[in-house]
Amino acid sequence: MELVFCTSNAHKLAEVAAILGNDFSFLTLSEIGFYDDIPEPYNTLEANSLTKAEQVYTQTSRDCFAEDTGLFIEALQGEPGVFSARYAGEPADSQKNMEKVLEKMKGTINRDAFFKTVITLILKGKAVQFEGRCHGKIAETKSGVQGFGYDPIFIPEGAARTFAEYSADEKNAISHRKKAFDALSDYLRSLNSKTR
Repeated sequence: MELVFCTSNAHKLAEVAAILGNDFSFLTLSEIGFYDDIPEPYNTLEANSLTKAEQVYTQTSRDCFAEDTGLFIEALQGEPGVFSARYAGEPADSQKNMEKVLEKMKGTINRDAFFKTVITLILKGKAVQFEGRCHGKIAETKSGVQGFGYDPIFIPEGAARTFAEYSADEKNAISHRKKAFDALSDYLRSLNSKTR
C-alpha cells in the first residue's frame, strides 16, 4: 500500500517517519511533484485535515493522508487551536507564537492545555479520520531545544519537563501525533489482514 503524506513540513515528516518506523512507507508531496498551496480555511482540525487530503486525492488520484494539529489552552478559551501555526500572524513563526501565548498567560493560574492531532486517510475515495490527544500544562517560560512548534512551552501530564526537553524517542512514545498515527496504523493493519 503506497500512501502520500500531504505535508511539506520537514519536522512533521521526520517525526511521522520515526513513529511509523518500518511498518509503512509513504511518499511526500514533493516526491509526487505536488507543489500547490493547500488552504486551511476552516475552524476545526477535522475540516482542515479533510480538505488537505481531498485536494491531493482529487488532483492526483493517489491514496493519501493529511493531518492537522493544534494546541488548545483552557484559560484562552481553546486558543490558539486551529490557528496554532499562525497564531502571531503571517508568516508562521514558532517563537512569536510562543511569546504571544506566554504574554496572554501571564499571571494565569489555570495552565491546562492539550495538543490534538486529526488525521484524514483517503483510500479509494473513502475518507476515515483518526484523533490523538496529549494533555498537559503551559510552562511559565520556554525551555529546551528539541522538537518544534510549541514544544518549549508544553509540559505533558505527569512530567516536569517540556516536550523540547524530551528526546525524539521519548516524545514519540506519548505524543498526540503518536496516538493518532497508532490509530491509523491499526486501521491499515486491519485492512491488510482482511486482504490476505
